[in-house]
Amino acid sequence: MVEIFQPSQADDATLRAVNQLLPQLSSSAPPLSLERLSEIIHSSSVHLYIAREEQEVLGMLSLVLFSIPTGIRAWVEDVVVDEKARGKGVGKALSVHVLREALRLGAMTVDLTSRPSRVAANQLYQRVGFTQRETNVYRFSHTN
Repeated sequence: MVEIFQPSQADDATLRAVNQLLPQLSSSAPPLSLERLSEIIHSSSVHLYIAREEQEVLGMLSLVLFSIPTGIRAWVEDVVVDEKARGKGVGKALSVHVLREALRLGAMTVDLTSRPSRVAANQLYQRVGFTQRETNVYRFSHTN
């Protein structure tokens, strides 16, 4: 059975698990240090959730909450399920859990983005209740 938990402290085991998942999420993301993982775990706006079965980490995602004049909003980022666990309900378990958490934490909306080429992920997000929005997403990057 998949367990979803939010680590309360940065330790070597959590760091190893996160750093094993990061290359599957982004080829350009550098490994985290213990200090950086601790900053994320103790952030008031970022909630890191990890999926595991027994002691094996299968995936993770980040829920970012922020308060603006129109209310509390949430954004889902860095969703990744280990290659060997894909298609086994881990992504669904993470998504359903984080939607409940966002509601519990007062978020009025939860947004995420997913490339169109990620067909299975897009289907999953729709199955758990996300609807596609007609909007433009813009990014400014210092590396451009």
